[in-house]
Amino acid sequence: MIEKEVMFQQQVKVLFNHQVGPAYYKIGLACSEHFAMAKAGQFIMLRITRQTQPLLRRPFSIYNLIMADGVAQGLEVLYKVVGQGTALLARQQPGQIVDVLGPLGTGFLIPRQARRIYFVAGGIGVAPLVFLASQLSRRGLDLSDCRAFIGGRNKEDLLCQNEFIQLGVAVQTTTDDGSAGDQCLITHPLEVVLEQITPDIIVACGPMEMLTCVIGITEKYKVPCQISIETMMACGMGACLGCAVEARDQPGHYRHACQDGPVFDAIELKI
Repeated sequence: MIEKEVMFQQQVKVLFNHQVGPAYYKIGLACSEHFAMAKAGQFIMLRITRQTQPLLRRPFSIYNLIMADGVAQGLEVLYKVVGQGTALLARQQPGQIVDVLGPLGTGFLIPRQARRIYFVAGGIGVAPLVFLASQLSRRGLDLSDCRAFIGGRNKEDLLCQNEFIQLGVAVQTTTDDGSAGDQCLITHPLEVVLEQITPDIIVACGPMEMLTCVIGITEKYKVPCQISIETMMACGMGACLGCAVEARDQPGHYRHACQDGPVFDAIELKI
């Protein structure tokens, strides 16, 4: 895992807040240049400053950095409206102020020699993987040997296909209801491809059930795997201990997504 970076708390201006799907939005925040150090897989804790409810911050993966002349001017968050906090966030307008704490947690650590990377995403779990692909591209990696496997319940849940394609990554999609792509779990085409071409590493983010299946597949084919887990967090800094996940290598011990993760080597967790 990467070493944890210094975090910052700031009240920042909303740059834009676009709806990109029936329940999905993309918000841009004018964070300071300190957020240029953010790594793919890290997250922020966000709170609407003018509201007393909901009381707790909400965790969001960093989707991308907003760059201008090679300098980070802010960051983007891709989010889904699922409750009171995200519904309130969706109503924020450009120029309004939100409170941001971050960057938090550990990110993906892709070996320098890795060339063939498979990205496996379920729903909103695609957000940190797009950020990772963008960072690898800026690092100079040719992504033409990489593949993105994106799954969702229906076609509205299939996000960021164009972003991967623009980076040179081949994309395969599945939906539960067959409204787009193949009608199956995203792990099915992943395993079909693995039978033919073995990648250097697999990275995944999505529902726990999907991640459990991905881990089983990567162990079967002996492929290194890093996963980013999605879980609710009350503080984001390890104080509340509410994001505990059982460790596989130490029975009876737990890792905490906010501090030890959210990115883990697949062999670390019992999920």
